[in-house]
Amino acid sequence: MNDKHSPLMPCSEAIQQLWDYLEGSGRRVDRERVDEHLAFCRRCCGELEFIGHLRDLLASQTIDDSRPQAVQRLERFLEEL
Repeated sequence: MNDKHSPLMPCSEAIQQLWDYLEGSGRRVDRERVDEHLAFCRRCCGELEFIGHLRDLLASQTIDDSRPQAVQRLERFLEEL
């Protein structure tokens, strides 16, 4: 990160970046800012844990195992993150 103190990333921005953060993708500076935010924000730590569990659940399921309505609702939910 740069030497200048930047303000702490707001929760709304951190939450939008959590999926990329879990995947290890995204820009290094963004990952550092998310790390900094997570060091202080218990709410977003909970969101990160939820997204991690959701990712694991999705990875263990196939689309054929789910009802189409449930898949559509889940896709809408993920788009809103």
